[in-house]
Amino acid sequence: MPKLSRFFGIEIEIRSRETNHRLPHFHATYGDDEVSIAIGTLEVLAGKLNTRAFGLVIEWAILHRAELQQGWIDIQAGRKPQQIKGLE
Repeated sequence: MPKLSRFFGIEIEIRSRETNHRLPHFHATYGDDEVSIAIGTLEVLAGKLNTRAFGLVIEWAILHRAELQQGWIDIQAGRKPQQIKGLE
């Protein structure tokens, strides 16, 4: 699955093989750490990131929540989601 966004060494993706999960979510990876975050509530579902990276991911997700939701819908429908701009 292509990455939706990359910024400051953080990679964001929605995994197509996981769209059967009831709760729309995305994955953020930084180094060897990974976290799954619910799109609607930004609640951590699993995993962890260091405090700095996690803060950047949440800041980014707040700015791009609608695009994340559309990405989830696109992947469920078998479409390629649009890339989402990273933090600068």
